[in-house]
Amino acid sequence: MLLSPVDIVIQGRSSRARRRRLVIAVLLALLAALFALTLMVGQSYTPPGDVVRVLLGHDVPGAGFAVGQLHLPRAVLSVLSGLCFGLGGAAFQIMLRNPLASPDIIGINLGASAAAVFAIVVLSLSGPAVSVFAVMAGLAVALLIYALSFRNGVAGTRLILVGIGVSAMLESFIAYTLSRAPAWNLQEALRWLTGSVNGAQLGQTVPVLLALAVFGGLLLSRARDLDTLKLGDDTAAALGTDIVRTRIIVMIAAVGAIAVATAATGPISFVAFLSGAIAARIVGGNGSLLIPSALIGATLVLAGDYCGQFLLPSRYPVGVVTGALGAPYLIYLIVRVNRTGGSL
Repeated sequence: MLLSPVDIVIQGRSSRARRRRLVIAVLLALLAALFALTLMVGQSYTPPGDVVRVLLGHDVPGAGFAVGQLHLPRAVLSVLSGLCFGLGGAAFQIMLRNPLASPDIIGINLGASAAAVFAIVVLSLSGPAVSVFAVMAGLAVALLIYALSFRNGVAGTRLILVGIGVSAMLESFIAYTLSRAPAWNLQEALRWLTGSVNGAQLGQTVPVLLALAVFGGLLLSRARDLDTLKLGDDTAAALGTDIVRTRIIVMIAAVGAIAVATAATGPISFVAFLSGAIAARIVGGNGSLLIPSALIGATLVLAGDYCGQFLLPSRYPVGVVTGALGAPYLIYLIVRVNRTGGSL
């Protein structure tokens, strides 16, 4: 029996929707398994029953401190920050229709990093004050890049090139500040720049959770408009999307989520950059990539931190592990674009 064109389109949409739901379910299961692994297996093994009792608030000798004070805050912060990085990075890449349009690449993370280094080294601040500086600077740098790249609209390539230039200046500022830092501040600044969840506390997760709820909710509410932007500005406008308003909302929400996560963990390299690319590969080109990208971001941070702590010869912060994964992909992407004659 031959199917009509309408039936073929309906079946195709249904098949893609099933694939997307399956991918989300698998990612949720993988994330839950990794979360359980980080709570149970570290330098020692904690039985699942003891983990559950600790989570329920019971005092379990030998497990209460390891699970409740060490592993649980670290795992929760990894998941929440990874969700923010993945969600914000994918939103930028979709909005600008360019895989290089990630906060890692265009300097937003470096803006937060430069402010944090300045706060630690020059102002001798610590804790929440550093986080506030990082969040405000991330937003300010994003607005600066947007303003410098705006000319009858914002083209993705122009924004990326402006962002790379701003990144170079910020890196120079960070290097200069570190070169003049006293020894007692230098170690803290370098630890922050690496991207780490070492010493995480549950109190650190509250701002990240709030940012995820507010900014993540804004991004998800714009998922349909983001999908129309994939078709180009003219087509999106013809379909009723307010392009300027959508871009402003998406940019503020994505930068807000990433800046708050960066303030909590430092700039965990390439998570925002990789999450959207991986999601596009496994989900396909149709349907919103925001939720799959967020789940992949959380999985990358959680798995990277576990590998850096327990599966490598020495202990490394999670930013080192994700950087080792992301740098080769960035080189591959640039080489591929160059060979195909496309534009960044």
